[in-house]
Amino acid sequence: MGILTLHVDCRLSLWALRCRVDFKTDLMQIPAMSIQILPPEVVDQIAAGEVVERPSHLVKELVENSIDAGATRVHVEFFDGGRSVKITDNGRGMAPEDLPKALERFATSKISTTDDLWKLKTFGFRGEALASIAAVSKLTLTSRRVGDEQAHQLVCEYGVKGPIDFLGGSQGTAVVMEGLFQNTPARLKFLKSDAAEHTSIKTTLKAMALSHFDVEFRVQENGKLISFWPACSTRKERVEQILEIKPLYEGHAVRENVRAYAVFGDPHTVAKTSKNIWLFAQNRWIQDRSLLAAVNEAYRHLLMHGEFPIAAIWIETDPDCIDVNIHPTKSAVKFQNPSLAFRAVAGSIRSTLELAPWVPTAAATSVKPSVAFDREGDPAPAAPINMTFEDSALKVTQFQKKNLNFSGSIVQQPQVDYQTLAAAAESRSDFAAQIDSHEGQADQLRRTSLGAGDKSNPAPAPGGGYWSSLEVLGQAHLTYIVTQSQDKLVFVDQHAAHERVVFEKLMTAWKGGKIDIQDFLFPLAIDMSPEKAEGLLSLSSEIERLGVVLEPLGPGTVGVKAAPLMIKESILSSVLDKMATEITDQGGSFSLERAVGDICASMACHSVVRAGQALSIEQMRSLLQEMDQFPLSSFCPHGRPVSVEYPFYKLEKDFGRIV
Repeated sequence: MGILTLHVDCRLSLWALRCRVDFKTDLMQIPAMSIQILPPEVVDQIAAGEVVERPSHLVKELVENSIDAGATRVHVEFFDGGRSVKITDNGRGMAPEDLPKALERFATSKISTTDDLWKLKTFGFRGEALASIAAVSKLTLTSRRVGDEQAHQLVCEYGVKGPIDFLGGSQGTAVVMEGLFQNTPARLKFLKSDAAEHTSIKTTLKAMALSHFDVEFRVQENGKLISFWPACSTRKERVEQILEIKPLYEGHAVRENVRAYAVFGDPHTVAKTSKNIWLFAQNRWIQDRSLLAAVNEAYRHLLMHGEFPIAAIWIETDPDCIDVNIHPTKSAVKFQNPSLAFRAVAGSIRSTLELAPWVPTAAATSVKPSVAFDREGDPAPAAPINMTFEDSALKVTQFQKKNLNFSGSIVQQPQVDYQTLAAAAESRSDFAAQIDSHEGQADQLRRTSLGAGDKSNPAPAPGGGYWSSLEVLGQAHLTYIVTQSQDKLVFVDQHAAHERVVFEKLMTAWKGGKIDIQDFLFPLAIDMSPEKAEGLLSLSSEIERLGVVLEPLGPGTVGVKAAPLMIKESILSSVLDKMATEITDQGGSFSLERAVGDICASMACHSVVRAGQALSIEQMRSLLQEMDQFPLSSFCPHGRPVSVEYPFYKLEKDFGRIV
């Protein structure tokens, strides 16, 4: 055995020695390489690959140059998947001696010192765009200033400049780019299909038009005019013009030195992707995942999974508190305090959403006098009525309906054993106290809801809100409350409606510090990263309002001394870990409220009236009155709509009464 081992070791040693000799021999055969300065054409093409990755980036750079030149009209034409582009503006124009300079790298009129980078008032500043474009295309630059007798033109073919020519032309600058990437076939093959590149260009132009509402944009695709956006007076008007959505709503928020302005749709107006969320920092179109999360955070408990809002948001801050020079295409920025930007964006939208401006006011549902109908269903001649100011008829309002003597119900129901039904309802814990002991807080709220003697939240007077103004007709499928207003039928999902009411009451109880808590005999230890633990403990006083009492147990361990009754021990660890992650990434207040909201939403879902439960007319009215106490009653906490409307004109059309 020893001889065999020695033999193998010798073989391995000889093999290693041979490999070492061969490796040294190979190194000696490699020629020595000296450091060289790259030729200008190579440098230009490297820069072009960073700045002009695809035609839409080229269009963005050229349009920004037009805006910097003071243009009020921009005309964009593109062909063949963006490989040919022409952009014309009515800006200040350039002097003839500046045309060749404009095609040199790092030549610009917009900055001169490093300090200028922190007080930028222009969109371009690097002096790379035109030089990069000229290196990978045939570029024709034509410009004329105010007062010049002629325009001046310079042609540059793939980096080789020609002489300056004189010709006629209007004030402004025209840039014609042809044969993009023809001198770099390797890059040309990475372009997508013509349709995909055209879509990207149109998206870029939409963003440019959104950010500059006072500039007229005209867009042509393959010679056909596809978009014309005249200058507008406000950002909101421009957003409605381009996105073709009305109505849209506005919101503002200020968080220290960060200001946010938002134009957005209501939770009924949604998209299937986040592509209709437009973000602008210092009026620059940017891509930022944190700010996208802030927009979605603002719609918390208003959208279903897979739904995204439609919004345009502008963030402004001091120039020295934002870095716009972190990406070659200037599509990303870096805030000095990202948490302030996140909170400002979310606050600008949420402040308006919480007012629910899309919900009609009670005045909007005011009714017309009832109309009498004859046996054929046609309006009968009105009989003369003496209407004095003291007449009791003036004090009565009701929606027009026929008296079909259905004894207070829309349809006649079969005979039901109501004692059995009530017992079944109690077994489902819809109105009884048969829920888990961890849900005591929601149970108390459930007991006092639906007109069961809640004195702390008196019902509004009839006509005091939109939901109260609806006339209850009955219940359909033991699930939907059937109501009517002046011009439509409104079906209300009783479970979703009650779920929102209880959810809002739970959130109000938390914000008021009225959560029931239980103390643990021994602290519950939760392990996490030191950064998460530090972030969680930094907000321990705020978290304690939730009823969760924390203490440090080590560098990466947090101890829980007490927790709310409504939170099960088994999920406490995951809830706090998720909260710590969001505190670290996005700041504390929103992550805390989101965690509480998720818990309250789950509680409300298990503590309210269910589908399939019979309700009396008074209970239905009481629920509608309670909905008026909370502006966001149009949606359940999971984002499902609470009501569906059917206009009377649609019914009349379906029945052939109108065409």
